[in-house]
Amino acid sequence: MAEHEKPQGHFFMGLLIGGALGALAGIFFAPKSGKELRSDIKEKGSEVLKDAKEIYADASTKAKKIIEEAKHQAEELKKEAERHLSEARQKAKEIWARGDKKEAEAGETGKGDTGGKKV
Repeated sequence: MAEHEKPQGHFFMGLLIGGALGALAGIFFAPKSGKELRSDIKEKGSEVLKDAKEIYADASTKAKKIIEEAKHQAEELKKEAERHLSEARQKAKEIWARGDKKEAEAGETGKGDTGGKKV
């Protein structure tokens, strides 16, 4: 499934991670008191968690769509296989019937050639 991901998804994931790391670096290197720093960390952590939940929801939605599409394609393939099998069975019955008919015809002509006497 990862093969089908778009490069834009990787870009935005990198942007999100880079933004979070940049925000943390800015918080840690800013001259603030411990209380302010903890407050900022908590706020940024909440933002990152919110973003992560959105990404998870988006990925979950995409995965559900892919699964539904796969199920639909599997059903279509199953129907097509059943149709081909049905056609093959019908052709086999026709060939079998032709063989039986030729066997019966051969049996009748065989009797006529000897005049009804055993050879």
